[in-house]
Amino acid sequence: MTAHAIPPVATGSRPRVLPLEPGDHLTREEFERRYDATPGLKKAELIEGVVYMAAAIRTDIHGYPHADVMALLGGYRIATPCVRVIDNASIRLDLDNEPQPDAAMVIESACGGKSRLAADGYTEGAPELAVEISGSSVSIDLNTKFRVYRRNGVREYLVWRVYDEAIDWFTLEGGEYIPLKPAEGILRSRVFSGFWLDPAALIRGDMERAGAVSQMGIASAEHAEFVKALRNRRDSH
Repeated sequence: MTAHAIPPVATGSRPRVLPLEPGDHLTREEFERRYDATPGLKKAELIEGVVYMAAAIRTDIHGYPHADVMALLGGYRIATPCVRVIDNASIRLDLDNEPQPDAAMVIESACGGKSRLAADGYTEGAPELAVEISGSSVSIDLNTKFRVYRRNGVREYLVWRVYDEAIDWFTLEGGEYIPLKPAEGILRSRVFSGFWLDPAALIRGDMERAGAVSQMGIASAEHAEFVKALRNRRDSH
């Protein structure tokens, strides 16, 4: 008797969506489709067409630092019109890259920002500031992701290297990332005027000092001028 292959049963239903797996090589469209179809997934990124997925997140290495950064970003956002803060959301940068930075801060498109909120709720385009809390991810954050952010025009990139107890803040100049240098121990954003950071205080968890420095920046003349310029752009749009 000749063996015959058993034909597949036609059910009329759509093909099952495969789960998202680390190391998958996908288009951005397929990445989003599998992300949405993978239950319980908290964080996955498409970097240069390759899927990266987070392991279990520790409180000391990620939870505390992330919350402290968000507190400072939130305080600045409250005091600054046209500025929005993004917490751990996917951002469509290009066809091969959809990172999920730990935090980002953007200027609304109506006020001159480069990104926009798409009809389906995703951010498209480069945020003005991307933030990564880097523990085990420091290698990709300071190499592959660093180049992706730079190429796509993310104007500032902040990496908190938790194990190294160090914070790197880069600003985009002439197509290259240049490290910001602290003045009297304080880092000052060149994009978000008045957004000041005391890296030493933040690293040691001294939020009283970090918050005081943040408020000094918000109370500065440069922040007042920035707010005025943002309002003028918004009103003339």
